[in-house]
Amino acid sequence: MSATQLQRTRALTLPSREAMLYREPSVQQFWNNNKALFSDAWKEWQQTEQKNEFSLDSSLLDKRLREAVTQAWQDPSKEVAVKDLLQEVAPDVFQLQFFDPERLAVLRNYLESVWNAQIPLRPPYGIVLNRRGAMLDSRSEGYLAAPNFQAFYHEMLNTYMRPIARLLFPEIMGYDTQTFGFSIHYQPNTDSSIRPHTDASAVTLNINLNLPSEAFTGSAVDFFDVATGQKIALTFKPGTAMVHRGNVVHAAQPITSGERTNFVLWLYGDRGQIPPQGAKRPIIDAGERWTTPTATLDSFAPF
Repeated sequence: MSATQLQRTRALTLPSREAMLYREPSVQQFWNNNKALFSDAWKEWQQTEQKNEFSLDSSLLDKRLREAVTQAWQDPSKEVAVKDLLQEVAPDVFQLQFFDPERLAVLRNYLESVWNAQIPLRPPYGIVLNRRGAMLDSRSEGYLAAPNFQAFYHEMLNTYMRPIARLLFPEIMGYDTQTFGFSIHYQPNTDSSIRPHTDASAVTLNINLNLPSEAFTGSAVDFFDVATGQKIALTFKPGTAMVHRGNVVHAAQPITSGERTNFVLWLYGDRGQIPPQGAKRPIIDAGERWTTPTATLDSFAPF
């Protein structure tokens, strides 16, 4: 009997760690040559995992957020209920409870099954190849192509992230049609920190996936105000998220104990366009915010 697509992917020889870290041409060739195989393997894997009854849907999100967002989609004039859930914790940096901490175990159990599937996943370039670094968007090679995850991923972006980002930063309108996302995992002695940087996004949503029982120390995120030189260190709690413009300088302090896992989601315009520096905030009607772009999706990926 011929091997299944899932068996074929598990038999592949991956490029070396060094080749992946330094983005050698053979690495991109590996992912591109096997793209269809990976897609079919994730579909096959999902069928084998149906018995686990993983339910990736909005029930995993914070109830107050879910109810406020649902109400705003039905009647955009009531979007103030969404804004009330957002706390400005640094200049133009907002925090909200995104996932229900008591429901995060469902998502984490799903992701553990993903890591154990033995289907190659491409980690974000420049990080150690730990088990929880993966690309989430179809623009990226070696992304997590399981159909049920992709449906959930796009719900997070289209139903929640984009209108919330427009509410906070109206100048991103028109620069938020395209998506990008990855997961990242911090643990001592591997990917323990990230140096100060900006994102190639119009807006970034950084969501913590730690369970309430998974404590960690260190790993605060520093946000820098270039105008004042002020630095504000913020710490994630289970299921919380931070949303900010991509051009805000930020860094992750070293994690000193435990582990931290996050989804990082970006929005930007066609071919990676972002609002010009210092763009004025236009007055946007609420009805315009609570819409889904109809622009053609491109294949541009920042990395």
